[in-house]
Amino acid sequence: RVVNDTHGDLTYLRIYSGILKKGDRVLNPGNGKKENISRIFEMHAKDRQALDQVGAGNIVAVVGVKDSITGDTLCDPDNPIILERMDFPDPVISMSIEPNTADDNRKLGEALVLIRREDPSFQSHFDEETGQTIIAGMGELHLEIIKNRLVRDMKIGVEVGRPRVSYREAIKGSAENVRGRFKKQTGGRGQFGDVAINLMPYTKEQAEEDGLEFKDNIAFENKIIGGKIPKEFIPSVEVGVRQTALSGITAGYPLINIKVELIDGSFHAVDSSQIAFEQAARLALRDAVQKAGSILLEPIMKVVIITPEEYLGNITGDLASRRGMITDTEDRGHVKAVNAEVPLSEMFGYTTILRGMSQGRAANSMEFLEYRPMPPSLQAEMVKSGA
Repeated sequence: RVVNDTHGDLTYLRIYSGILKKGDRVLNPGNGKKENISRIFEMHAKDRQALDQVGAGNIVAVVGVKDSITGDTLCDPDNPIILERMDFPDPVISMSIEPNTADDNRKLGEALVLIRREDPSFQSHFDEETGQTIIAGMGELHLEIIKNRLVRDMKIGVEVGRPRVSYREAIKGSAENVRGRFKKQTGGRGQFGDVAINLMPYTKEQAEEDGLEFKDNIAFENKIIGGKIPKEFIPSVEVGVRQTALSGITAGYPLINIKVELIDGSFHAVDSSQIAFEQAARLALRDAVQKAGSILLEPIMKVVIITPEEYLGNITGDLASRRGMITDTEDRGHVKAVNAEVPLSEMFGYTTILRGMSQGRAANSMEFLEYRPMPPSLQAEMVKSGA
């Protein structure tokens, strides 16, 4: 874990084996870079005690690590090893954030880079279409904490937009031998690209079994034989597929859990180019999704509510009105614990509403569970409104 400190970044480490000494040079086998352990501290809240060395089983903070992030392994350069990484889920909620002044804009960029390094579940990017900076995280509270940290701790003036749920698109079935042809003649050299693809639903487990890369929940397989498309154009087809899927087909949300097989195509000796095959792949994927049928997926949150029994009826009724499904209710001493699965879109401002229903005596926690298909009526409404 990486934490910003007044004297530089503090990197928290757990020592699994061996002895780490002050001044040691260690290897990050994930990126191949070496790190210097300039100082070692044993942390006690805000107090710290300097150490010369530390053994297995201890958790310490070190200074000097520059190119490693949360989840990386550091080891002896002569005995490289990579421990299993932590998996960080994709963000499920996003909102725009705008600096108040030019100076705030400069500081905001630096602050977001720092926060991303500390918190791998947080993401930010600049949307060129709207000219806005978008921050994304694991829930409404997560983004509220980020905003408060920017304003209160880092003294950056910002304004934030309304939170938006990060939906996903998927396909209902498969589509075979869908062709995409891009042909353009402008007087001089033209553009020509022609591809045929198969599209099918696909999972991470299937990709691992087949030995395919599943980056961004998309697998691509080249099944071209006989040189129908020159090898130098195959990567362009994959780029076109992946970029189109990430930008969305039906409602502008990323298309996930798909496999695209490139099975056929043709080229022109003069007019074919990388751009032409990229555009042909875009056209083919759009047509394939229309034939396969698309659905919208919404993030479902696992919600746990602790409440006195006298408020149980009101709370469960409210959850039902939010399309929530109660999975379990149990006794915990003098209170009830309600476990439910609720769409994130129905949970904005829920903490305040829960306090009102229980006179401030109920509490809740919420974490991402999975993506599930959205009800057809809501999906149609969202696509129609262009949400």
